[in-house]
Amino acid sequence: MSQPTSDLADLSLLSGLAPELASTFVKVASDIALVIGDDGVIRNVAEGDGSVCAGSTPWIGRPWVDTVTPDTRRKIELLLDEARTSGVAKRREVNHPGAGGSSIPVSWAAVRLGANGPVLAVGRDLRAVAAIQQRFIDAQQDMERDYWQRRQAEARYRLLFQVARDAVLVLDAQDFRVIEANPVAAALFGAGADEGGRPVDHVEAGSRAAIEELFASARASGRASEVRVRLADPKLVIAVSATPFRAEDRQCLLVRARRVESGADFFEHMPEAAVITDSSGHIRMANPAFVALARAGDDARLRGWLLGDALGDTRGQWAGLLAQVRANGIVGRAPVVLHLAGAPPVTAVASGALLAEGDQEDIGITLHLTAPAAAAEPMVAGMADLMSRLGHTPLPELLVQAVQWAERHLVEHALERADGRLEAAAALLAIPADSLLLRIQRLGLSHRLLLN
Repeated sequence: MSQPTSDLADLSLLSGLAPELASTFVKVASDIALVIGDDGVIRNVAEGDGSVCAGSTPWIGRPWVDTVTPDTRRKIELLLDEARTSGVAKRREVNHPGAGGSSIPVSWAAVRLGANGPVLAVGRDLRAVAAIQQRFIDAQQDMERDYWQRRQAEARYRLLFQVARDAVLVLDAQDFRVIEANPVAAALFGAGADEGGRPVDHVEAGSRAAIEELFASARASGRASEVRVRLADPKLVIAVSATPFRAEDRQCLLVRARRVESGADFFEHMPEAAVITDSSGHIRMANPAFVALARAGDDARLRGWLLGDALGDTRGQWAGLLAQVRANGIVGRAPVVLHLAGAPPVTAVASGALLAEGDQEDIGITLHLTAPAAAAEPMVAGMADLMSRLGHTPLPELLVQAVQWAERHLVEHALERADGRLEAAAALLAIPADSLLLRIQRLGLSHRLLLN
């Protein structure tokens, strides 16, 4: 609503002094002041010591709305309308075109000098405020980037636990006690890899000073280093490296240990199917569980194969997964389908991590068979068990065990497919029903038969 005429009449006494008032405002309270006619055209410009808008003097004779960017024209129109109707317009922020396509933010307020007088607009340069705001935004974004980089590093360390062929432990940097350890570390250090245990206590007495010095040096210098020490039991020489890192507010050490004589032994005994490839996906090493899954006989037959070829990749899923590992460093729990020779498709979950050693980049992959593939798990477990006995059991005995295992597995599977019906299961195996019944009794599988 309009203010009383008497209020505007008081200011009308100053309308003839509008240019002088503009200069006075610039000197004491603003960076720029304009005298605007009733038609919205700029009649006079007064600037402070620092020019807000380079070349603003030529604004004289131009409509005020033409001096701002198109997206803020409406604010100028509202400001002028409010000044004309109520005598005083509240402050609004607009942008004026600057050099090189930039924008100059200015906060404007306006007052009308009488009912028929000009509008006096005073502006404040907001570039310093905008710069502070931008620095705050940049700092906030930096904090967010640091946070997500730290989260990614933590995820990468955890995935490394799953796929590394070496023993991996996280120690508290203050007392060198275990916070977390992977299964390979548990097999190597025993109780020394339990949470709260001390790996230092499980090396020979003559090596303890060296490993404690390694941990202390890594903690103090912030640099990774490596030493060779001898375990107390078993009598093995291992290479131990320690890298400091911070997890939230806790200083930690990432410790990796490998047997100097045969670093691949740890990888060989991993219970999960695991494979190491080069960066292009060619297999370098596969553990027995993976060899059994791929039905390759031994890992020598797999070396040099593309991972997708070994697992019957028909959709390019492995090439895509390897590309994600190369790009991101880690991939966790990606669903995959394995098309293995002579078997129905098997669903699994794959995890991968980039394992960089110097200039060489390898990729570690572990496979977890999911519930739909439960029928394939006994085969994988059975083959892995037989493979683990090589060197300990004579071949003739291994063959007998293999035949017994295969017979039991095939009879169980036939009964499952036939829903426990003896005749149907015998037909699947192409043997007489009475012969199958004898086998079932000998194998202790009578509970699998349909009784009614």
